[in-house]
Amino acid sequence: MENKAIAKTFKLCSQLMEVFNENPFRTKAMAAASFKVNKLPFPAVDATPDQLSEQQGIGKSTAEKIISIIETGSFPELDQLVSKTPHGVLDMLSIKGLGPKKIQVIWRELGIESVGELLYACNENRLVEAKGFGLKTQEEIRKAIEFSNANQGLFLYAKVEKLAAELLDTLASGFSGDQHFLTGELRRKCEIISSVDILTTTAIHQIASWAENAGGYTILETFDSSLLFTDDLGIRYQIISTEKENLAIDLLLTTGSKDHISALKAIAEDLPAMPTEEAVYEALGLSYVPPELREGLREVRLAQSHTLPELITYQDLKGALHNHSTYSDGMHTVEQMARYSKDELGLSYLGVCDHSRSAVYANGLSIERVEQQWAEIELLNAKLSPFRIFKGIESDILSDGSLDYPDEVLKRFDFVVASIHSNLRMDEEKATQRLIRAIENPYTTILGHPTGRLLLSRSGYPIDYKKVIDACAANHVVIEINANPLRLDLDWRWQSYALEKGVLLSINPDAHRTEGLADMRYGVYAARKGGLSAANCLNAFPLEKIEAYFAQRKPR
Repeated sequence: MENKAIAKTFKLCSQLMEVFNENPFRTKAMAAASFKVNKLPFPAVDATPDQLSEQQGIGKSTAEKIISIIETGSFPELDQLVSKTPHGVLDMLSIKGLGPKKIQVIWRELGIESVGELLYACNENRLVEAKGFGLKTQEEIRKAIEFSNANQGLFLYAKVEKLAAELLDTLASGFSGDQHFLTGELRRKCEIISSVDILTTTAIHQIASWAENAGGYTILETFDSSLLFTDDLGIRYQIISTEKENLAIDLLLTTGSKDHISALKAIAEDLPAMPTEEAVYEALGLSYVPPELREGLREVRLAQSHTLPELITYQDLKGALHNHSTYSDGMHTVEQMARYSKDELGLSYLGVCDHSRSAVYANGLSIERVEQQWAEIELLNAKLSPFRIFKGIESDILSDGSLDYPDEVLKRFDFVVASIHSNLRMDEEKATQRLIRAIENPYTTILGHPTGRLLLSRSGYPIDYKKVIDACAANHVVIEINANPLRLDLDWRWQSYALEKGVLLSINPDAHRTEGLADMRYGVYAARKGGLSAANCLNAFPLEKIEAYFAQRKPR
């Protein structure tokens, strides 16, 4: 169990305590425990009670609760609160914009006990007159519920990746004489997964027999050549059986989106069964199309003209830009982040981009602390040479589009990532103009997570993508592909337009701890879907080239 999951359990308890008007000091203590657990510098699951209780802000009582959560998923105090809370009220706690106080009014005063009832109440304007609500709040809640409903049964790629690999390994060991491949959305590296698809040469009745006895799975439907089942998390699995002689063509057919397969069938209605996928594409007069590109956009046309890009790989990355340290809200020091990048990942450079002073919630850096960090980086660069730490900042884009810090401070950074973290409810025109003004600032090097989206949680603010990308092209501003699997922003669907306009992209982990640096592989997956090659990726530049790039970008 990850620290984040344990922290969420404490957070749930603090929320329910607030719903039931429990002692405010104990409620705040429970919320503080959630924060402390999430910031632990080690996995709680590997720690002893004594090691946990020695951590600042975590006493013996909290340590005992942590152990209980690891062993049982809960603790007695939370169990008591959950037992007297309707299930639908618990569901409301996951709705964006609904805190415990509002849920208290919805439940206690309006008598609403389910998300469905709440949506109906929004449509009937029943929330408008309730205390603490209004027309705007009601509309935001309605949109949040509809967004959540639309994403039911969907999961982040990063959430199902490991489970899918484990299932594939289980099939490979249990049916070792056969072949098994991931296919569908997972093979295309889609950021959102609706089902885990596996192509196998094992007979379906054998797979069905295994699934019935494996435990943890519920069979939904069985067909002659496929099987649908789900697990305890609600993830759907589809196992498709084929003959060995049809393996390559069926792998191609099950991998590509409907639009990609339609484009292929426009060339030849009956796609030829060949020994390999490469041979199928060759028989159609096409270059081999990597799985990530098989989305039915322009990849078939490019394959016909043999002009598909050479897609970037994880090995192409030379450094990691946009990372946080203990100076703001990171979990590891600048030196720990740098040594991990150098020694464990084999990178040549690291960009430290802690939050700017306006980000009070994230311990944003005052100008004095910026100076302190710069001095530390100078010492570390001398110690770790030839590895290089770049002095960056994630400067908040303020409501009017200006950047945090005065120009005399901004100009002294090696590079500046400009990002929006507040006032996310602007309309498209205002949000677009806000971004464009930030892009036009001569000190902006990289536009960070352009829409602020959180996949399956927050859609992000609306922007005119073309205007924003055109502004980046005109002002030579790099656009970030935020590699956090919750973001993957810039969306891969707009990356090709950015590349057409000559905009450089940068695969940034936005890491808040050493382990987060590994998220760059998710950014690579998204970048490959967008058609990015190493030549157009900023952090694929070798050290000497990116040093020159940053120097050249500085206003004179």
